[in-house]
Amino acid sequence: MHGSEALVRIQRLQFEDKPAAEALLLDVIGRLFPDLGVTGLELRPQATSLNSFNGFLTASDGRRLFFKTHVEQDSAISEYYNAALLADAAYPVIRPLYSSTRDGQQLLVYPIIHDPPVFDVARDIERRQNFGGELARALGDAQAAEDRALYERYCDSLSYVGAETHKSAPIHQLFWHRLTGGRFDRFYGVDVQVHVPGMTVDAATLLSRRWVINGHEFTATLQELVTRAIAMLNPAQSGPSIIGHGDAHNGNVFYSAGGLTYFDPAFAGRHDPLLDLVKPLYHNAYAMWMYFPDEEAQTLQIHLDVTGDTWIVTHNYSLNPLRAMFWSSKIEHCLRPIVHRLHAEGSLSPRWAERLRLALMCCPLLTMNLTTFRPEIALLGLSHCVEFGSETADGASRLDRLLAEISDDLR
Repeated sequence: MHGSEALVRIQRLQFEDKPAAEALLLDVIGRLFPDLGVTGLELRPQATSLNSFNGFLTASDGRRLFFKTHVEQDSAISEYYNAALLADAAYPVIRPLYSSTRDGQQLLVYPIIHDPPVFDVARDIERRQNFGGELARALGDAQAAEDRALYERYCDSLSYVGAETHKSAPIHQLFWHRLTGGRFDRFYGVDVQVHVPGMTVDAATLLSRRWVINGHEFTATLQELVTRAIAMLNPAQSGPSIIGHGDAHNGNVFYSAGGLTYFDPAFAGRHDPLLDLVKPLYHNAYAMWMYFPDEEAQTLQIHLDVTGDTWIVTHNYSLNPLRAMFWSSKIEHCLRPIVHRLHAEGSLSPRWAERLRLALMCCPLLTMNLTTFRPEIALLGLSHCVEFGSETADGASRLDRLLAEISDDLR
């Protein structure tokens, strides 16, 4: 089995037949790190393991270590992971003891990390509904401090790069390459059926529908948004770049009394600062339906009416105080300041807001295959694609207002 095929199979198999996945992985690790002499390992399937796997291994000298990898079935990147680049740019990042970073062989081995991921800390807070507690306040302070520091790192590493350099940035694997490299067609191509409450439609029909969501009429179909995204997110564009993590959602950040620490820099590199913010913006605030679909479905109220070629959706999915904190902190301490900085330097694209929208759309559309979710969650995910990717006719959605406000500040 080819290296990349083996990693993809392990990622999927960990949820279905963990012993078989572990046996396959033991063979892979033995070939990648023969000097470790791995005697055993344990996979740790988690809600955050949407496109990854991790766990613990035991080396021949008795050491117990932690491993992790990110899996991309349609990778257009030849080299993954650059923790050294982040460390040199003053990111507090955990560096691996052993690493294999080539496509199809990407796997890193770390010392065991005892600090919890921010993902777990946040989920515990919201399950307890303890939004005003000491831990929630401390996490909010740590997030704000890190987002301010992130903006400073952006400024310190900011430079202008040509199209040839920019197109090789690893972060494009999360957006443009997923749109054009096979994933989109596998998820929503010919003969794919989509189940939503009360009906089943083919993907082509779905992509052509118009949308009214919670009273807002959106101006674009999903097909129109995908076409725009392919053009707008094309990697071969010159522009501003910074050194960034690329995939800094809460599962890749650890929390301690000393602050936040980055981990698993699979997509670290020099890339567009607005793209660098997209994954944490969406996933840390809005993506709990993706990680915990059965739990979220218990409180979700969503309804679909169809009038001609228009889908009329109402839903009650909203941000609790903790998720609102993650969203607002990243916006106020990093997104808004870096937009202002780029504008002042004359390097802000006049279509920056549209580019940001379309990248945000890729998170619900392409992280997971929405057609595999239960109907009400699939409809919510599709609604998010439209809500984040498209403007509304009246400019009154939350994202419309935010982006208009930031743009108005630049005048």
